[in-house]
Amino acid sequence: MGELDEMLGASCWARQLSADELERVKCDIVVRSIPAGGYVCMKGERVEHWLGVVKGLVKMASNWRTGKTTSFVGLSDGSWFGEGSLLKDEARRYDVIALRESRIAYMKRSRFQHLLDRSIPFNRFLLIQINERLGQFIGMIEHERLLDTDARLARCLASIFNPLLYPGSSLQLRISQEEIGLLAGVSRQRVNQALQTLEQAGLLRADYGTLTILDLEGLRNFGA
Repeated sequence: MGELDEMLGASCWARQLSADELERVKCDIVVRSIPAGGYVCMKGERVEHWLGVVKGLVKMASNWRTGKTTSFVGLSDGSWFGEGSLLKDEARRYDVIALRESRIAYMKRSRFQHLLDRSIPFNRFLLIQINERLGQFIGMIEHERLLDTDARLARCLASIFNPLLYPGSSLQLRISQEEIGLLAGVSRQRVNQALQTLEQAGLLRADYGTLTILDLEGLRNFGA
């Protein structure tokens, strides 16, 4: 089984398609390799695809011409994104940048629209996905305003393990401290301090280039 087949097999909407429908979906998807630091898509461009992370780690961000930048969310294996821009038929409002070399699925707009018009499971998936993403962004605003750096980083890590948004993720994540810092918007040195705090609390184990989550619920509620 290829990497795209594995991703679609983990996608609840794809599992409910007929064999013929699934084959047509595959024909309208191109998988591209994006190098670390490369753009998966760019702010201001015309939206022609629905996007998915087959393998890798990318971040949704906004980079201003003034040089200021902010990261919104990390997107890991199995995640689909960009449906909002397709539904509104507007120019993309954010950048998506690969934090490491990543394999990205680009589904044609026409296939996305076809599924939207004809597949009840696909529509149900989109409703759940948009609701989960809304909750994620509301939580980010709350965390930014009310929590200290250790707690914000804990919630940032916990958000990567949402089984609805990231069905391909496991409780062991290959990620560097630099990548965590880029997702959470803090320095690498501060990430190191926060990880030590979370490790001492028994919530995770930090090894070189890998995080193992020991208590996901505790991570979600750290600092509350």
